[in-house]
Amino acid sequence: MAGVYVMDHPLIRHKIGIIRRKETGSQEFRRIISEISMLMCYEATRGLELSEVEIETPICKTKVQELKGKKMAVVPILRAGLGMVDGMLTMVPAAKVGHIGLYRDPETALPVEYYCKLPRDCAERDVFVVDPMLATGGSAAAAITMLKEKGVKNIRFMCIIAAPEGVQRLSQEHPDVDIYIGALDQCLNDRKYIVPGLGDAGDRIFGTK
Repeated sequence: MAGVYVMDHPLIRHKIGIIRRKETGSQEFRRIISEISMLMCYEATRGLELSEVEIETPICKTKVQELKGKKMAVVPILRAGLGMVDGMLTMVPAAKVGHIGLYRDPETALPVEYYCKLPRDCAERDVFVVDPMLATGGSAAAAITMLKEKGVKNIRFMCIIAAPEGVQRLSQEHPDVDIYIGALDQCLNDRKYIVPGLGDAGDRIFGTK
């Protein structure tokens, strides 16, 4: 059984407070989304396994620890998930990046797939699915289902803001997936937006509001 982890780091909380503000412009919003993603990546990768290898320093031979075996992949849910990729890659530059394109049907609020491109060896990697917002949980659940259908077994989901409804749905549909959350909010409103939330993350990242 996987877990749900809500971040309690003061820097993450502080930066989320800034991006919630409606007066925060796109340039600052993008920068802080990337910074939060970097900090969350640090916390979310605590469980990665290490192996001991022998190296040579300028002084002598010694043993150090390196990430063991499987490598990482970051898979953003388009389009808002793109805003989290740079922060993740800052922490793990060797990670490969895939893309899953889903949009929420405005009438049904259900996810509709329009794109999927993954690293060739994605099934052999620890995959982090990223999306700033976990609202109904439909898009996240659909993206993870797509990955599982392609043979991916080690999956984690990371978001900056989540609604309890989305966390419950994702946990029920994918109980084997760890969920990392920057802030857990109150609820969804009648338009399926997170309250208090921060509005439409994609529009705010790309300046299309």
